[in-house]
Amino acid sequence: MKIAIQTPKAPAAIGTYSHAIKVGNHVYISGQIPLNPETMLLVEGDIEAEIRQMLDNLGAIITEAGGHFSDVVKLTVYLTDLIHYSQVNAIMMTYFKPPYPARTLVQVSALPKGARVEIDAIMILQR
Repeated sequence: MKIAIQTPKAPAAIGTYSHAIKVGNHVYISGQIPLNPETMLLVEGDIEAEIRQMLDNLGAIITEAGGHFSDVVKLTVYLTDLIHYSQVNAIMMTYFKPPYPARTLVQVSALPKGARVEIDAIMILQR
């Protein structure tokens, strides 16, 4: 059975998608960009502020689904400029602990709303 996960603590969907879909103990989390959930505007500041907001949005969905960052098994990170690769790594280490999830990081030409970073995730709930 497919269950939609939604939370007001993450930005509302800007398209035809759910924050996440839970199937059994697997949770597939849609791409999150650094939108402030209250204003639906990109967070102000440098790339590090964007990365933190993006991960906070991801965390809100993880929590709503009943999980923790430690339950995430796969991440895909999209950057508009690979120059920010080291900042992504440094900040992710404050959200994730070893063993780190499997991850793909790619450079893309553009992201929604002019964001410079986006992330999606797959989580397996341990309960």
